[in-house]
Amino acid sequence: PGLIARSQNRWPSLRWDAMAVNAQVSPILAAGFYYKTFMWPRAFWERLYEPVIRRAAGLGALSGAPDPDRSEKAFAHCDLLVIGAGPAGLLAALAAAEAGADVILATEETRVGGRLLSETESVGGVSGVAWADAVAAQLAEMSNVRVMPRTTVTGVYDYGKYGALDRVAVHLAPEPDMPPTCFWRIVAKRAVLATGSLERPIAFPYNDRPGVMSAAAVRTYLNRYGVSPGRKVVVYGATDDAHRTAADLTAAGVKVAALIDTRAEATSTGDWPFYAGADVIETQGRLGLEGITIRKADGHRLRIGADTLAVSGGWNPAVHLTCHMNGRPIWQEDIAAFVPSDNAVPGLIPCGAATGVFTTAGCLADGARAAGEALDALGVARKPVDLPEADETPYALTPKWTVGAPGRAWLDLQNDVTT
Repeated sequence: PGLIARSQNRWPSLRWDAMAVNAQVSPILAAGFYYKTFMWPRAFWERLYEPVIRRAAGLGALSGAPDPDRSEKAFAHCDLLVIGAGPAGLLAALAAAEAGADVILATEETRVGGRLLSETESVGGVSGVAWADAVAAQLAEMSNVRVMPRTTVTGVYDYGKYGALDRVAVHLAPEPDMPPTCFWRIVAKRAVLATGSLERPIAFPYNDRPGVMSAAAVRTYLNRYGVSPGRKVVVYGATDDAHRTAADLTAAGVKVAALIDTRAEATSTGDWPFYAGADVIETQGRLGLEGITIRKADGHRLRIGADTLAVSGGWNPAVHLTCHMNGRPIWQEDIAAFVPSDNAVPGLIPCGAATGVFTTAGCLADGARAAGEALDALGVARKPVDLPEADETPYALTPKWTVGAPGRAWLDLQNDVTT
């Protein structure tokens, strides 16, 4: 409510953007070129060059008015802090709470469930969403549990201290009696890290065009919010998740224009045009995606019309918090990603997808394992944990990092980093 949004980094308008000519001269616009090019006349820097460059970079401008918001700070203590509320985090919180530990469960989402909210799989004979809601209802009835939604654990410090930003009312119209945010200092005797993983892209030419999305984001729109990102979707990936995305789109009545699997040995799992051992080498469209060009396994090129491209390059465990005290992640070859090192943070126990466990059944079991380790360290007797039945399909990928083809291939869409 009350949101005002407008485009930026364009002139005079988004549809007719004269600044787009910069894309044609990008080879001479290397990073930092302006520091050498616009040194003279010296007086022109602040008056002319810098204002023009900043406007072109889309950095925006402050209002100049005093900030009316007043945020809060607060303190909390617990036996166990569970960071993340996907299947691993929920199982860990429930197991510890049923054993009698004082538990705080923090999730940056608006509700618990993690990736279960974006998938169609079942847990314990019911949908993953229904299972997560049932566990949330159990936790809400326990006096020794505090669930903190919209809360991002931002830092790990000595002696079991954690910083967490609680977005109290930033999603609401201004409320005079509610702070927009509250920063918590949480002291926990033990913590479980269940932050899940992040889907990584594949770097191919012109992969920054509007309409190119991660496959996981497409499934989130589709299964969680009931929104189709496009009417004609191409799925491109190096993992079985690409096939899952195509199946979910088809089940929802969305046309899958093609499924492109970079693995030469892959086979089709549905009724859609399928290309194994192929790559996307170009995208087309001015204001949004209109089509893609692929290079098939035999080297021939094919153009496919599409308004959405779902990309699945594999998953990277979210190891960030394990690095805050000088911990160094370890490369794990079978998943082609980094996982937390042992004892990277004293008292912090990683589990689930944050450690490279990518099946729902595996995450549930690993959450129970992490809770058991924490309870043993706390001197609290464990109670038997019933693990619900869940998906055990093995995670399969052949790493694909970048596509060899002319054109700018983006690695970091926010900071304009290319291969």
